[in-house]
Amino acid sequence: MMDTAWIWLLDRRAGRPEAPLPSDAEARDRIELLRPFAEAEGRFVLAHLGQSIDGHIATGCGQSQYVTGPCNLDHLHRLRALADAVLVGAGTVAHDDPRLTTRRVDGPNPVRVVLDPGRRLDAGHGLFTDGAAPTLLLCSADRAGKPAGGAEIIGLDDPCPAAVLDALAARGLRRVMIEGGGTTVSRFLAAGVLDRLHVAVAPLIIGSGKGGLRLPEIAHLDQALRPPCRTYLMGSDVLFDFDLRGAAGAA
Repeated sequence: MMDTAWIWLLDRRAGRPEAPLPSDAEARDRIELLRPFAEAEGRFVLAHLGQSIDGHIATGCGQSQYVTGPCNLDHLHRLRALADAVLVGAGTVAHDDPRLTTRRVDGPNPVRVVLDPGRRLDAGHGLFTDGAAPTLLLCSADRAGKPAGGAEIIGLDDPCPAAVLDALAARGLRRVMIEGGGTTVSRFLAAGVLDRLHVAVAPLIIGSGKGGLRLPEIAHLDQALRPPCRTYLMGSDVLFDFDLRGAAGAA
């Protein structure tokens, strides 16, 4: 059964009249965390990463299921349900073959978007063939001729983050979640196009493997991003909610 906070948030996503806020503190915390995304009317881009305490999102061979626990997985699926589109890079599809659906929560599936500029992926991955939700594959314009199952191919002269978001907005997809992997999230963060960043940190020590965020090198800490942040417990994980619209410094 859906909880009162989730019912309230789905109503806000659908633009239905605002019901009274739930009275319990846990429900209000969840609403506070998700409300900016649920109520966004123009372009709003949120990224999510789950990582170990030592900053890794996967092992060296790319195995990442699951770094974070079930509470954060529920949160991830709620973000999908609130999004118009969920975007991943080719590496995430190659290693995880994700479905990018909302099967852990009640709510609509988003449009699935795969960013694969060089067309490194074959057409056999599940999200190109399962028909569970509309799927777009964005690539360089000179690689757009090859089909990918049931996915719509969109060729871009320059598949940079800003151009990707413009192409999605042209299709009415303005509320976008960047789900992974670390390279893709880092590119969108470095481009300055993220409004919000969720980083879930698990009490797990991997010790090696694929790192999370990687930005251009800086010389001084006063050049680092210091965005406003709130933290939320999600089972044994801690979620950091960064408001990048209020960030100081530069990447």
